[in-house]
Amino acid sequence: MTLTLGAISFDCSDALRTATFWAAALDRRLDERSTEEFSSIGLKQPTPGVPAWLFARVPEPRQAKNRAHPDLMAQDRPAEVARLVELGATILGEHEESGIEWTVLRDVEGNEFCVATAH
Repeated sequence: MTLTLGAISFDCSDALRTATFWAAALDRRLDERSTEEFSSIGLKQPTPGVPAWLFARVPEPRQAKNRAHPDLMAQDRPAEVARLVELGATILGEHEESGIEWTVLRDVEGNEFCVATAH
């Protein structure tokens, strides 16, 4: 049996707001009929080899640091980070290790993610 990644899922307080941020960040379309309860990107019209992103409203707030998070790559990391901040992301820190540079950010719900410089 072979596993493949089908979707990246986020629990959030406002699925539509969070999905709208990520649709703009990823330059992908928000799926039709997305709501504050459940929203998606690429679920209804999947792109082969590209995971869907799912957003579901949950009653409890985020309590601690994410145990898993998306790592995104960018040719022009500073420009992409600036664009994400304009969309509502918050920078948490800049890092470099073993020749890899990345920025840790939070989305509009407080979910952490990283943007690394593509080599």
